[in-house]
Amino acid sequence: MARNAIFVAGTDTDVGKTLVAAGLLQAANNRGLKTVAVKPVAAGCEQTEDGLRNADALLLQQTASLKISYEQVNPIALEPAIAPHIAAQQLGRRLDADRMAALCRGVMMQPADLVVIEGAGGWRVPLNSRQTLADLPKQLKVPVVLVIGMKLGCISHALLTVEAIVKDGLRLAGWVANRIDPDMSCYQENLDTLKGMLSAPLLGEIPVLNDTSPKTVADYLDIDPIVGCS
Repeated sequence: MARNAIFVAGTDTDVGKTLVAAGLLQAANNRGLKTVAVKPVAAGCEQTEDGLRNADALLLQQTASLKISYEQVNPIALEPAIAPHIAAQQLGRRLDADRMAALCRGVMMQPADLVVIEGAGGWRVPLNSRQTLADLPKQLKVPVVLVIGMKLGCISHALLTVEAIVKDGLRLAGWVANRIDPDMSCYQENLDTLKGMLSAPLLGEIPVLNDTSPKTVADYLDIDPIVGCS
């Protein structure tokens, strides 16, 4: 059974959830901790000779120190590169938080020091007509690490997401500022505002990087606040 598990969420899609999730895994690996990862649902998968594969899920699989099958890392792989619930509908499938939670619990049984569970899109991404992806960490009762894509409008997105996380009864274990817009005006002022308004610890500030490998990203992350959380 894993000692600690976290859910990596984002303020939106394309804010760097996988970048941060892989960086957290690597940072834990650097300490000699055993890590494992799961991305329960991924859209935009590509057909390969081994079946559908998602680049983000493959990176998590490769970075984690405990090697499990791709099907365990990414049990629900969808080919259309659109919202997961719409992709599932097009394929005649139905996404369900209860099933996802069961799949994640299987990975959480691994003898890991840290399990990193990566979400998809933002906090309220629909799974079906009554559930959103937020129901997954709610069922698992795991703390959340929020990735904030630093761009115009990020403060409101971040505050609304944190408000929803807390309303859902979950703890924000920390947040990461990922600079996705290199030309963002008043970057430091925006970062300082977030620091002042978010009570959770800042785990790292990731600049625009040419090398986005987990080993590079790990250097910008502090996992002290989350290694002991559960």
